[in-house]
Amino acid sequence: MRKAFSLLTAIFIMLLMATVSLLVFNVAGKITKTSTAQYQREQAALLARSYTELAIMSVINHDRNATGNCIQDIDGVVNGLRQGAASGGNTNSGSGYDVQTRIYYIGNDLPCAQSRRFNNSTAHSTTKIATSYKTAGAPDEIAAIIVDVYVRYRDPSQVDAFLANGGTAANIPANVPWVTYHRRTLQKI
Repeated sequence: MRKAFSLLTAIFIMLLMATVSLLVFNVAGKITKTSTAQYQREQAALLARSYTELAIMSVINHDRNATGNCIQDIDGVVNGLRQGAASGGNTNSGSGYDVQTRIYYIGNDLPCAQSRRFNNSTAHSTTKIATSYKTAGAPDEIAAIIVDVYVRYRDPSQVDAFLANGGTAANIPANVPWVTYHRRTLQKI
């Protein structure tokens, strides 16, 4: 009778330990997935901030009068932040970031594309929205810029699922969605 009770106790303890082990592995998997998603969101936010600062520095240091144009786009690909190299390449591997920066100007008489100006007035217009900080009527009258940064990356859990089902990193299909982080900044220059 004691041997049968010991056997039942051992089986019960083994089942209990197996259940606890499954629970631990399940929780560990969810924590890993959440940590990876949070890591990618934070990387996207930091990249957006970096590209915003790069856009502001580029606009401030660009001579619009000498070149006859304005800086309007700054695009880049940061690849392999989850694995491999830190820059270059493309985002087809599912581990990179696609960054698109769009710069819009608030000011008058700018040599920028029409779609990038918020005020379309000419030098003879009386509806100026900004005055020059140098000389009144200067051709580079400008008050501020609006910088829109879009950082896109693939959802890592869906990329991993695609790769686990026999897919290759070179041909991730369009049904693996992009996650987009957007940052808008108004900067007086």
